Amino acid sequence: MDANASSRVFVSAIGQDSHRFVPDGSPKPLVLGGVAIPGCPGLAGNSDADVILHALTNAVSGVSGQNILGKVSDKLCSEGVTDSRVYLEKAIETLSIGRWELTHASISVEAKRPHLADHINAIKKSVASIVGLPENSIGLTATSGEGLTDFGLGEGIQAFAVVSATRC
Repeated sequence: MDANASSRVFVSAIGQDSHRFVPDGSPKPLVLGGVAIPGCPGLAGNSDADVILHALTNAVSGVSGQNILGKVSDKLCSEGVTDSRVYLEKAIETLSIGRWELTHASISVEAKRPHLADHINAIKKSVASIVGLPENSIGLTATSGEGLTDFGLGEGIQAFAVVSATRC
């Protein structure tokens, strides 16, 4: 073990988000992890409703103690900023308050649709770019939930994110 590692402070925090789909035929695109996913309706919400980036934003807020989704994102949304990448970037900025540095992010998505296997690498690459981590420090899994919840029944998408950070 690194001699400095024993004196370093490590934390983890969890975030969650979920949204229902907009009605079929709506022009709103589905965006997950900053990536447009074709062949599926978008998610209902004032912003792009990117559940992956919202869950990550909430997890980062859990580390910094500074909530972004809610008052800050609502203000940005009212100003026309609906790209969830901006919300996550704002959350990342709050890490400097406590001198935190992200080290890893793990994301789990529950949805019957769309099938995400073909999009996982693109989403990981996008998330890594936004949070400033290498792609191998981003975990992303997806499940259908076996139809046990509204998400597993295809009515929307739910995401959980856990981030780890160290004091720098």
